[in-house]
Amino acid sequence: MRYTWPKKKLCRREGVNLFGTEKYDLTKWKRGPLRSRKTSEYGSQLRKKQLAKRMFGLSEKQFASYFTKAQKSKAEGTTWEKMLRLLELRLDNVVYRANFARTRIQSRQFVSHAHFTVNGVKVDVPSISVKIWDVIALRDKLKESPLYKTLLEELEEFSKQNKGKVSSCKWIDVDSKKLTITIKSLPTLEDFEQIIDIQKIVEFYSK
Repeated sequence: MRYTWPKKKLCRREGVNLFGTEKYDLTKWKRGPLRSRKTSEYGSQLRKKQLAKRMFGLSEKQFASYFTKAQKSKAEGTTWEKMLRLLELRLDNVVYRANFARTRIQSRQFVSHAHFTVNGVKVDVPSISVKIWDVIALRDKLKESPLYKTLLEELEEFSKQNKGKVSSCKWIDVDSKKLTITIKSLPTLEDFEQIIDIQKIVEFYSK
């Protein structure tokens, strides 16, 4: 079941800005985060799981399925590394990480409305998992839309401020002129969101 309460309350509950925009910056909200309380180990694991689940905008069933997939995967790495990699490689997350959307919520909407192609094929499923050398591209008919014209301006400004880089993710290559994203490699430990304590999440599901 998805959480439908006000998003700012979600951020306050978890003590972090889950959605990445200034609107949800707790340092600018006079009430701030909830006071921390002493919790059990289980309680700590639960909170870390809730934080990550809400950050990626997934239901409990969807989030738990990534743990199951990671457990069964024969890929190299620990269960928690494989789980984070699966989450990072979601198409909606890649669009967000490439700065083609301001939030993961927005990137999910863009993908759901078939704004992008993967290797030339139109897609509308946010959970699609991309692979190395996949190319995600904004559809031609949308490149002249006011929304993406503004995005292009923001990408160019970001590039100027970051020595030509459009995204801080080393595992993707972003072409801000063609509006394409190429998966260069699999995300590694240093590429994962540092705020996520995936070890505690794995411990939670392993009980």
